[in-house]
Amino acid sequence: MTSKPPSPWEQASIRTADTRKRENVDRRQEVAGARDEGFVPRRDAGNKPELRYYGLNAVQAVFAHRPDAIRKIYLLESRIPQLQPLLAWCVKQRIGYRVVEEADLGKLAASSHHEGVVADVLRVEPHSLPAWLQSLPAGPVLALWLDGVGNPHNFGAILRSAAHFGVSAILQSQASTLSVSGAAARVAEGGAEHVPLVRMQDREDALAGLRAAGFTLAATVVRGGQDLFSTALPQRLVYVMGAEGEGMDEELAQDCDLQLSIPGSGAVESLNVAAATAVFLAQWRHH
Repeated sequence: MTSKPPSPWEQASIRTADTRKRENVDRRQEVAGARDEGFVPRRDAGNKPELRYYGLNAVQAVFAHRPDAIRKIYLLESRIPQLQPLLAWCVKQRIGYRVVEEADLGKLAASSHHEGVVADVLRVEPHSLPAWLQSLPAGPVLALWLDGVGNPHNFGAILRSAAHFGVSAILQSQASTLSVSGAAARVAEGGAEHVPLVRMQDREDALAGLRAAGFTLAATVVRGGQDLFSTALPQRLVYVMGAEGEGMDEELAQDCDLQLSIPGSGAVESLNVAAATAVFLAQWRHH
């Protein structure tokens, strides 16, 4: 009886010594080009920048929601069984993938938390505020305005909570440098594919446009705000979250319609911004 030929993903792990040597040279060249936080300085034919995602759920979420954004896959041999659908799709679409060693994958991801897979994917460009507002359905809508949040791990945790509680978008000022990175996408556990980013222009225009669309803006402050748990929350709401350490811009907080605080024991000054965001989102969803 003839033996069954190896599948494409099985072939990926069957390499001669010469082939392994050539691949090791190629990997060292690719690793040398990797940057921290998952940014890849290459661009496709459409001049769109790529990101280096890592983490099983982050990569599988890209495959589920926008597979055409995938440009290359690197994985450990132990991940082949779990990623067979993705690898089969790569073969069909002629997208490159490579089985690599643990140390190489860590260098490609610039992290030890790669969970056995790294993917080069196209970055999603933010929406404009007018375009996002025009796309909204009638009825309840929740959004987040991040004022100065800069830590990618906090951003990833916020994206995960936002996806869980059905946030429609994350709003950012024109000056914000925050974007989805490899680290943020991994912490988000797939949430980065569900919550669009919206780039605003002038602050006053943004406030006016949001209010015209029926939104109430609520500044989230450490102290001095209304008790979140005893305040009736509107159906169309934007929570404005302040930066790590510095908190919210005072002028922006005063421009909001509400100021809300999370009551606590007083043992610590406040919650981490990602933890606080989850509490605020859960309370709106509870209403």
